[in-house]
Amino acid sequence: MKYPERLRKYLVMGSQDCLRDPSFILEEAIRGGVTAFQFREKGKGSLTGIDKYHLGRKLRDICWKNEVLFFVNDDFDLFGDLDADGIHLGQEDMHVEEVRRAFPSTLIGLSISDERELEKAPVTLVDYLGVGPVFSTSTKEDANPVVGTDLIAHVKAVHPHLPLVGIGGINEENAHEVLSAGADGVAVVSAITLAENIRNAVKSL
Repeated sequence: MKYPERLRKYLVMGSQDCLRDPSFILEEAIRGGVTAFQFREKGKGSLTGIDKYHLGRKLRDICWKNEVLFFVNDDFDLFGDLDADGIHLGQEDMHVEEVRRAFPSTLIGLSISDERELEKAPVTLVDYLGVGPVFSTSTKEDANPVVGTDLIAHVKAVHPHLPLVGIGGINEENAHEVLSAGADGVAVVSAITLAENIRNAVKSL
């Protein structure tokens, strides 16, 4: 499977997003067809310290056993401790240039939410862009304004060879709109973590 295809179904999750065991949810999601995973343990009710590390290691091992990409969300120390495949950065996080300098061969994802952030983004140093929130979302407390699919289409037109993942409020009903706009994949949280039948939910994305 080529690299952009490995971003096609991208689960973002921490224990705070789960009503069931995160390990069970991840294993079911992988059986349904998830191709990449981002450990985002942050926000209200999230784990910290050694508990955060142990959960991250357990989820990393599940990903590696199933050859699914494992990213850590903007926690540079945890990224190193877990020897993750990649790290995903937001606009307020550690600069891409610093991460690329420290880890020349790691995968780096960067969030953008408007054209201004796109213009400033060091696109030659990242391996994919996460664009959103495409739709309204309640998963992220500090989410930016909704960008819709127009920004997806614009980014793809400007950088046709840079892998692009849509994120924010994406579910079984609207995922096709994001892909039709030009995204290589869809990143989801609650569409999988809160699904009654996780495997079917992933297959529908």
